[in-house]
Amino acid sequence: MKRVVITGLGAITPLGNNINEFWENIVNGKSGAAPLTKFDCSKFKTHFGCEVKDFHPEEFLDRKELRSNDLFTQYAIAASDEAIKDSQLHPETMSEAERSEIGVIWASGNGGIGTLEKELKEYYAGDGTPRFSPFLIPKMIVNMAAGVISIRNGLLGTNYATVSACSSSNTAIINAFDTIRLGKATAMICGGSEAAITESSIGGFNALQALSKSNDDPQGASRPFDETRNGFVIGEGAGALVLEDLEHALKRNATIYAEIIGGGMAADAYHITGTHPDGLGAVLCMQKALADAGLSPDKIDYINAHATSTQMGDISELKGIKKVFGDRSIKVTGTKSMTGHLLGAAGAIESIISILSIRDNIIPATINTENPDKENPENIDLVLHHSRYEPVNYVLNNTFGFGGHTASSIFKKYI
Repeated sequence: MKRVVITGLGAITPLGNNINEFWENIVNGKSGAAPLTKFDCSKFKTHFGCEVKDFHPEEFLDRKELRSNDLFTQYAIAASDEAIKDSQLHPETMSEAERSEIGVIWASGNGGIGTLEKELKEYYAGDGTPRFSPFLIPKMIVNMAAGVISIRNGLLGTNYATVSACSSSNTAIINAFDTIRLGKATAMICGGSEAAITESSIGGFNALQALSKSNDDPQGASRPFDETRNGFVIGEGAGALVLEDLEHALKRNATIYAEIIGGGMAADAYHITGTHPDGLGAVLCMQKALADAGLSPDKIDYINAHATSTQMGDISELKGIKKVFGDRSIKVTGTKSMTGHLLGAAGAIESIISILSIRDNIIPATINTENPDKENPENIDLVLHHSRYEPVNYVLNNTFGFGGHTASSIFKKYI
């Protein structure tokens, strides 16, 4: 099978609207949490989140495009534009045959939830006459970001969306990896976007008791593995990757960030929102990823954990890691302590963190965790408070979602 490398990255995040700004803030341990500004949340239990800041879509979309694309698609366009430019693929100069070998697999957990919410509020506030926008359906459906990225760049290859809740974009990356290594594409644009900081989303997660309600301390609210953790902090944004056949990348002298060498997907088969108490799905997807990569567990230098800062989820993941990696010392960090939880976009953003960790030999910190849970295995190093500069050759990235979906991907230093 073909080797697959990463040649382009793009990001729209609560910590910056480009890769360099985002990575600098991650390395410096910044939090993207702040009081919500998108709507009046005074009657909600949670008043804060990790919103994207200073995003100006009119800088790259015209008026018609702004009208016809939900915010989750706007985030996807911005991130994928950056990744494609970073990769120097230049699809606009390619022949139809070349563009037919490049595709898009894009993820979202919620799609155009903001558009749907707005249209329904206007309908129910009216006299019952159905005056829905002709853009409602194309703005709402989850696959539209993938379609728009394809249309915008004339990419004629494989094109679809993945939806597996918070595993969605890690699943998209694994599927893109498989597509290239099986020889069905020369390059793929993949990743995910989410714009779910809306009234129905915040209200729904509050009803599930899933969100932190630490309104007096937004920046300290996401504290993975801490015994006082009380729920996740919702985030939004997008992460984009260009994956490419190694031979194709070398032929055009592309810059290579890292190599993707394995992916595993499984299920908890346990509960619609809760994780298996022993991390069964986590164990299976990590084992499958390692087997796919042909690696023994001792090769992994760093695990970017799913680590949402929920009571059950954090501990079940650590139990799963313990089962797979045994008693060896291993570094495990929860970068959602900085970004918040980007839901369907989380896997892409955390894959980018994993790739840049390899490039720069930096392991980002888990911030905010002051009192590690007593159930944390002693051999797991949570890299608390400050990033560490040390060799990083292999990184495993975990993502888990409602419905029991689990996915793990493995990146390595390109040699």
